[in-house]
Amino acid sequence: MQPVLATNPLNRDTDWSSIHAFCDQLNNDLEGPQLATRLLAHKIQSPQEWEAMQALLVLETCMKNCGKRFHSEVGKFRFLNELIKVVSPKYLGSRSPEPVKKKVLELIFSWTLGLPDEAKISDAYQMLKKQGIIKQDPELPPDKLLNLPPPRPKNAIFEDEEKSKMLSRLLNSTHPEDLKAANKLIKEMVQEDQKRAEKVSKRVNAIQEVKESVTLLTQLLQDYDSTASDQSNAELIQDLYQRCEKMRPTLFRLASDTEDNDEALAEILQANDSLTHVINLYKQQVKGEIVNGNNTLNAQKQTGDRLHPSQSFPLRQTASTPPRKRWGSVSWTMSSCHLVTACLTPHTNELQVIN
Repeated sequence: MQPVLATNPLNRDTDWSSIHAFCDQLNNDLEGPQLATRLLAHKIQSPQEWEAMQALLVLETCMKNCGKRFHSEVGKFRFLNELIKVVSPKYLGSRSPEPVKKKVLELIFSWTLGLPDEAKISDAYQMLKKQGIIKQDPELPPDKLLNLPPPRPKNAIFEDEEKSKMLSRLLNSTHPEDLKAANKLIKEMVQEDQKRAEKVSKRVNAIQEVKESVTLLTQLLQDYDSTASDQSNAELIQDLYQRCEKMRPTLFRLASDTEDNDEALAEILQANDSLTHVINLYKQQVKGEIVNGNNTLNAQKQTGDRLHPSQSFPLRQTASTPPRKRWGSVSWTMSSCHLVTACLTPHTNELQVIN
């Protein structure tokens, strides 16, 4: 990771493409925030004003675009101390250009407003006030306020804190065996993430297919009349019914794989309810079958009533109903491979004291 192009003192203008490339690399690297703060601290302390100002612009852009991992690293005293050195007369303050010192103070102040959860940033700012380095709060134009972007999608690779710490330790090791172990761990983490993504994709696609099939079949059944001689949609209705029947085992498998996600499980159960409802409606309307004691042919048209999802299957235990089985937090009753019902149970751093 090199901010050389983005902070090159020979640049005539701001090199936005290099700045954005630096932000992307920061986001994609496991240790991007740690490396970025070290590199930027060195550039910000440059005696060349233009190079330092460019580095501060890179820092400002990263804070707006790189999310909590970077915010947490900037919010550590290790990095804040490097900024304090730029403005403190005891360190670099006497020879740092005024525009650079002004920009540093503006950034720290904007972070105290935009990142109230990063307590160390506020501590550093208040300390500079007590020492008289900050006489009054800077006036920030609207475009200089830290307006955070929407949360970035979570990357499951970085969510396992234990594995991330182990990986960091292995990558920092000088032993070849540790580097091999790190490479193996990275591959395992990527594979796990890919499997999770595949499961989510399968679930989303299956539920969407159910919704589309149920909607179309329901519309066709509402206009269905078994006594009419012309049944132009009969073949399409039959195909949709068979498709709906085939989706039931798929929903069951998805539910079994989704026991750790109550929200996704609720979506599957809702899809199953609508699926069971339209299948029973087909059996009444087209086949003239009795479904759970309801009358047979055109029952819905004659009474004007709709089946409630709870009417689409027996909830009581019967001789033909297998006993209740349990997986994880989900309790199922199975009958002919149908989903019947479910119950959801549901680096320590110190702040430098500058006298």
